[in-house]
Amino acid sequence: MSALRGAPLVLLLAAAATAEMERPSRGQENPARATVQDAPAGEAPSAIDARAERKLAAIERGLAWLAQRQTETGDGSFPSAGAQLNVPVPVAALGALAFMASGSTPERGPYGRELALAIDYLLARADMTPGSPTRGYLAAEGDSTARMHGHAFATLALAQAWSMSPRTPRGRRVEEVLRAATALIESSQGLQGGWFYQPERSSSDENSLTVVLVQALRAAHGAGVSVDAQVIARAVDYIGRCQVEDGSFRYALNDGDTSIALTAAGITTLHSAGVYGGGEIERAMESLWRRLGYREERGDAGLARFPCYERFYLAQALWQQSDQRLFERWFEEELTRVLANQGEDGSWDGMHEEQRYGACYATAMNCLFLALPDGLLPIFQR
Repeated sequence: MSALRGAPLVLLLAAAATAEMERPSRGQENPARATVQDAPAGEAPSAIDARAERKLAAIERGLAWLAQRQTETGDGSFPSAGAQLNVPVPVAALGALAFMASGSTPERGPYGRELALAIDYLLARADMTPGSPTRGYLAAEGDSTARMHGHAFATLALAQAWSMSPRTPRGRRVEEVLRAATALIESSQGLQGGWFYQPERSSSDENSLTVVLVQALRAAHGAGVSVDAQVIARAVDYIGRCQVEDGSFRYALNDGDTSIALTAAGITTLHSAGVYGGGEIERAMESLWRRLGYREERGDAGLARFPCYERFYLAQALWQQSDQRLFERWFEEELTRVLANQGEDGSWDGMHEEQRYGACYATAMNCLFLALPDGLLPIFQR
């Protein structure tokens, strides 16, 4: 085993803390993708091949399970699958993102049909009434839980779908809804620069909601939709004010709760806004390094209150760093954990977060995590 792979994470984090933090170039070779050429010293290429095959097989089993469950609803969404809370819009969006992350586009690829159905479901949930104060809002009737969180994931999924097939008849419908959905995000930015759960301006705010809305704006901009630069500037200022002295990010301006997940989400928000270096990023990364190292020292590296959410944003936060040793080490251990927890039917289930939002949610999130190093989704590209 190489020195890197054998080093305790806390020591690796300390070494990584001295690395220059800047955005890697888009053309940079992906060091996290497992190939024979990239095999760590002392490890047989066959071991790398086997791990890569296990990862791809896990993605395929997860997507096949999602596709099968989608047939149960008849409208392109996914069933609640044991969820305590029914949040069909964000789960449909995450399912669509998982299909796209594996290489499918609407009507093309192994899951093109399923992806098209999920996108059509999201389009049908959009309020496109002329003059409506919530024009562009993507929500399911009766869902009092997801609200703007669901709108954010749906906007993100539509932006990714439009960037892949903009000139089809469906692409033209996606463009119309995407532009309206983006405008709604801009108009509903809160007085403090963050966002809250209703599609309107509010004095309340939430960091975990702000991250995915800024990411949705970034995806829309990348797809060709004009985004107000002042909205992004206010969001960056808001995130800066959510950061506390030790570098971590709190849940909201008036809520001092911090965590690894919230800090990773804060870093991802800044990345989505185009901020890849500087004092805020450095302090946040140092906080992550300390907490991850402390968690490993205690022997509870696999314990998290919301494991899928934390894993999703940790992966993105670490993936964008110029020093990739931390991502590689973290991803390798997390990969082992995720593969071990996959059910025989291809789904992920059985933890607190999955019980709240269901196995379809957990399976889509874990498929996205596994597919991230492949970089097929624009939001996962460096």
